[in-house]
Amino acid sequence: MKSLKKVLLLLLSIVLIFGIYLVFNALNFKTKQINYEPIEVLEVNSSSKENFSKAIKIKTISPENAIDFDSIQFHRFTNFLKNTYPLVDSLLEKKMFNSFSFLYKWSGSDLTLKPIILMAHLDVVPVIKENTASWKHYPFGGEIINDTIWGRGTIDNKVGVVGIMESLELLLKDGFLPKRSIYIAFGHDEEIGGLNGAKIIAQYLKEEKIEAEFVLDEGGIIVQKLIPGIEKDVALIGIAEKGFVSLELSVSLEGGHSSMPEKETAIDVLSNAIVKLKQNPFPATISPPIEDFIKNLGPEMPFINKLVFANKSIFKSLITGIYEESASGNALVRTTTSPTIFNSGVKDNIIPLSASATINFRIIPKETIATVLDHVNKIINDERITIKTGEFVSEPSKVSSTSSFGYKTLHKTISEIYPTALVTPSLVIAGTDSRHFNDISDNIYRFSPIKINKGNI
Repeated sequence: MKSLKKVLLLLLSIVLIFGIYLVFNALNFKTKQINYEPIEVLEVNSSSKENFSKAIKIKTISPENAIDFDSIQFHRFTNFLKNTYPLVDSLLEKKMFNSFSFLYKWSGSDLTLKPIILMAHLDVVPVIKENTASWKHYPFGGEIINDTIWGRGTIDNKVGVVGIMESLELLLKDGFLPKRSIYIAFGHDEEIGGLNGAKIIAQYLKEEKIEAEFVLDEGGIIVQKLIPGIEKDVALIGIAEKGFVSLELSVSLEGGHSSMPEKETAIDVLSNAIVKLKQNPFPATISPPIEDFIKNLGPEMPFINKLVFANKSIFKSLITGIYEESASGNALVRTTTSPTIFNSGVKDNIIPLSASATINFRIIPKETIATVLDHVNKIINDERITIKTGEFVSEPSKVSSTSSFGYKTLHKTISEIYPTALVTPSLVIAGTDSRHFNDISDNIYRFSPIKINKGNI
């Protein structure tokens, strides 16, 4: 009996020490937020709102099929920029690439300083006809109703274009001269990869041996009550973005009549392969951007959440498990697998000779396109299936510093304008044009001051 008591006391002591260790870490999990004095924010005037509305009305759509490209609309947008922002057009150095992408240069007073690059894109994705009934307002109407502007591009990403141009025009009108040179890069085909816009601009800057202090593109946003346990607004600064690759899987087998099917058809083989991929996802992991996310937001959470994040090494599986419960959270902790296209068959009583499918992968930092291919080959393990890489691919971006001049400046500016918001590094799960600027700067950040909540997602 005494020995049993000793064992129980020992176990209780271990549990108590472990608990003290967890609480100690939680109590020492100090805030990373920096308080800055709020500044007076300029009120957006009516002409700026009207200009934004006009930009939305121009149908700068990037279609999947190049033959559907409407150059007239992009010429209209070129004229819109020229006529609406005459000081920018006349006072800044301007270059055009592939007819519709722009690079402006505003020379600073101190040419020994590295320049900065501000980015946005002019194009939008198509509007699917079948979905038009679900739009509350015409996608290209640019209607201003109360405090809201409706239309395609209001968030992605004409708000960036107009916001930058309105700021430049106002500063030029006031006679402002920046100390550090500023480049403004507007690509016209971001929605289909940016190969004829941002990529060409980046190549030009590289040839000119331009090395930027930092690059700022779209990507991160201000989320409102979308992070469990946090009531305050949270400004997410993207310090990295996921990679992109689509794989086409195809198989050809003997077909025939549906009344006499073989044990396996092309559809069976390919369907089974897709099921295998979905049942064997990439492992969940906490990548460097999410590590920084935890360090910055963990201290702001309720105590239990704070205790878990303060002891990340112990509760790693619990943390990734929580993330995995939602689609958006799952995308932050693993390379995702998404079947997007499946083609086979032409008639209901004929077994097709072939089947093909496209699987899209969004690749987390630390993994590569090569590791994706290796994973897919190992999981499918079927020589009958041919795997082909899609034309557009992008490796995960490098992870930018949170101690650089660029990040600190961005953090400070956000805090001055949104003093009650929390600021944190994060991972951008989608792709941006900034992927093409890796050779131009070591510090690429992705943020737009757009407030997103459950009411406007």
